[in-house]
This record gives sequence, structure tokens and C-alpha cells, in this order.
Amino acid sequence: MLVQGIIARYKQRTALSFEGRIPALDGLRAFFVFSVVAFHLFEQSWLAPRFTVLGLHINLDPFLRTGYLWVDGMLLLSGFLLYLPYARSREAGRPFLSRPGFYRRRLARIVPTYLLHLVIIFLVVALPERRYVTWWHAARDWLAHLTFTHPLFPFSSRFTPLNGALWTIGVEMQFYLLFPLLARAFDRMPLFVYASGTAVALAFRGYAMTIPQTPMLINQLPAFLDVYLHGMIAAMVFARFEKQKDDGLRRALFTAVTLAAVMGLAVIVRHQAGMRSIESLRVGQMSVRYAQSVLSALLLLGVSLGLGGIRLVMGNKVTAYLAAISYQVYMWHQMIAVQFKKWRIPPSEHPQPHTVFERDWQTLYVLLVMLATFVIATAITYLVERPLLERLSKPGQRKQRR
Repeated sequence: MLVQGIIARYKQRTALSFEGRIPALDGLRAFFVFSVVAFHLFEQSWLAPRFTVLGLHINLDPFLRTGYLWVDGMLLLSGFLLYLPYARSREAGRPFLSRPGFYRRRLARIVPTYLLHLVIIFLVVALPERRYVTWWHAARDWLAHLTFTHPLFPFSSRFTPLNGALWTIGVEMQFYLLFPLLARAFDRMPLFVYASGTAVALAFRGYAMTIPQTPMLINQLPAFLDVYLHGMIAAMVFARFEKQKDDGLRRALFTAVTLAAVMGLAVIVRHQAGMRSIESLRVGQMSVRYAQSVLSALLLLGVSLGLGGIRLVMGNKVTAYLAAISYQVYMWHQMIAVQFKKWRIPPSEHPQPHTVFERDWQTLYVLLVMLATFVIATAITYLVERPLLERLSKPGQRKQRR
């Protein structure tokens, strides 16, 4: 009985999908989010560990230095998950059906704790430190954040006293606004919509690369259209394979796809890590975005459809927890890192300890920031975010979730 129970749990955890969820994507979401977190911690601490494993010398500097790249992976995963229900309906031969309550669900998922975050940062950081020159500067910053147009303006994205990392949420909400129409068009004319959207993205990035200063263009919604579309195409591919037999040959094939995607992404990381000036870094990021999103889509499919061992590593209780708190981790980590350094937590011998590579401070600083981030993210996720989601859901949905 014990062996049978272990086998049953293994099969459940390595299943392609479970009650509509794809467990392996928990690990992928955690990788994308925590890679961005690692980049922001590297920016503040300059800590880039090097170590040796079985005679192999490993230097994390290139990976940490390019952690910003994985924001694209987060957006691609969003496009995949949003379109997956439509892709499954398409494969089942059902006509395209609009899904009522889409905007309500997105607002319930994103807005409450987003507003909570803004209020706390405003009261704890922005006001006490007098970051706003006048009340008008505060009002326009809040107006931009409340309308999710903050990525469009320098004062509410690059120079906001609230949280500069929130630009991603603005782009996401703008995409949510367009998604129902985009999904309907994509269902009817996938090749045309893909070609058109990709052309817009490439043209937008091509124009941005001709501008001497690109910070306000690199992170706008048009620059990510092909990233989202590659996620939607991956959803179509997954839905097609999901209904077929999950045999060993197919798992081996997609495991090879995973390895190829990892190797390709490693080349991109190495290439981007060689960029030293801010402008070359931004231009480089835009030039590799198409290839990176294609490889990321292949990685998504590979870990979802590959061998059971990969699915188990990517989809388990630990990765499920990390994925569950990832939204709050993303919102909180950078502000915690910046404020801890400003408040001299922990204390250091040098005024700028990262510039002299004060190793004890670097290590303790990273550990304390991560500890505080995990505590805050976990508390808000399970005490605020999830209860509010439950309360804001319709009665029928609450019953189904139970």
C-alpha cells in the first residue's frame, strides 16, 4: 500500500495537467520572477557568487547581471495562461466563446494588493522622505498609477517615488484591456494576427533603437506584442499535445527541446552580459527580444511536456508556494532592497559597502532582504490577496473552487 501510494503521488505530481493547472509552470513562474529579484539584489549589493562543483567553475555574474531579461518570460507566461482556455476549447472543436467576468477576475487578482502596496509605500517612504516637491507631483503620480498608464510617463515610471518596478503591472493591465478582442481575432486568424502583431513589435523596437535615449520606449506594450503572441502560440501547441497520448517518446522529444532552449537562452545571457553601457544594454535587449521569446516559449513547452523528472522538479509543493507568492515578491522586493540599504540594514563599515565588496555585509544584506521579502509576500498573499479573491469571486466560482 505504501509503494502504491508513493507511485500514485508521483504520477499526480508528474501529470501533464491537474484540474486544468499545469504544475510544471509553477517552477517556471518562480524562475522568471526570482531571476528578476536576483538582478535587483545584484544591483544593490554587487554580490556575484563564484563556486566550484565537481571541478566545474561556476560564475553567477552573467546570470545576475542580465536578470532583467526574464521580465519577458513573465509576460510570455501571462499570454500563455490567458489564452490556454481558448486554445483548449478550439482543440475540443467548440466555437469561440467570450468568457464573462474576465475583467472582474483580472481586477480582483491585481488591484487590491497593488493599491495596498502603493498606500504603504506612500505613507512609509514617499511622505516621510518628502519625495514629492508639491502636492501636484504626488497627485499626477497617483493618477498615472491608478489608471495603469504610469509606464507612459517619466515621472511615474523612471522617477516615481512609489515603486519603479511596477511598470510591468501597467503593461500587463494594458494588455488585459486588449486581450478579449485579441483572443477572438487570434482564434479566427492566428497567422494574420501573429504576423501583424509581430510586425508592430519589430517596427516599434526598430524605431526605438534609432533613438539616442530609449528608456521610455523599451518597456511599452507595443514592444512586447510578439512576446505575448509567442505565449499564445505556445498555448495552442500545448492544447494540441495535451489531448494526445503522453508516451515516453514524446517526453524525450520535449526534453530535448528543453535542453536546446536552455542552451539558446544561455547564449543570449552571455551576449547580453557583455553589454556595459546603459544604452547598449537597452538596444541589446530589444535586439534579442524576439529570439528570447521564441526560446522561452520552447522552454515552457519543454518543461510542461518533457520527462516526468523535469515535471517533478518544476511542479511540486515548493515551487507551488513560490509561484503563489510571486506576485507579492515581485512588488515588494525592490523597495525593500532599496530602503534597507538606505536605512543601513545591516550596518556596514564603509558608507558604500558594495563598492568595496564588503563580503560580510553583502551576504547578510541579501539574506535579510530576502527574509523580509518572503515574510511580507507570504503574509499579504495568504492574509489579504487570497481571501479577497475568494470574497470577490461569484458564488458559483467560490463553490467550484472549494
